[in-house]
Amino acid sequence: MNLSNTNTHNVTVQWFNRIALFVVFFWFGALKVLGVSPAEQIVSQLHALTLAKFISIDTFLPFLGYLECFIGIIWLIPRLTKLAFFLFCCQMATTFLPLLLMPNETWQSLFALSLPGQYIIKNVVLIASAYTIYRAGDMQLQSFQQEI
Repeated sequence: MNLSNTNTHNVTVQWFNRIALFVVFFWFGALKVLGVSPAEQIVSQLHALTLAKFISIDTFLPFLGYLECFIGIIWLIPRLTKLAFFLFCCQMATTFLPLLLMPNETWQSLFALSLPGQYIIKNVVLIASAYTIYRAGDMQLQSFQQEI
C-alpha cells in the first residue's frame, strides 16, 4: 500500500467531513438567526422546559443560531478541531434532550420516532463525522511523534 496515497485519502476524507459539518451547522444556524428554522417549534418547547427561567426565547434562538454558525465555521479551521469538537459535543448533548424530555413529540410508539424524533436521531451521522475528524487529528499527531 502506498503511504502517500493513504495520507491523501485520509486528508480528503477529513475535508469532506469538515465541509459537510460546516454546511449543516452553518445552514441550520442561519435558519435560526433568520427566524425560519423548521426546528424552531421543538427548540422553543425544549427551551420552555429547561432554560426559560434564565433566558428569553427571543434571545436564545438567535444565540443558538449564531453558535451553530460558529461551530460550522471552526470545523473548517483544522487547528481549532478540539474546540469545534468540544462545542459540537455540548450542542449534540442538548439536541438529544427532546427524546427524553418530550417523548410525546418525538416518539410515536416503541422504536417508532415521529418526524422531529427522526430529525434528532439523524445526528448520529454528524457524531460519526465529527469523531472521524477528531480521531484523525490524534492519529496524525501520534504518527508524527513516532517519526521523531
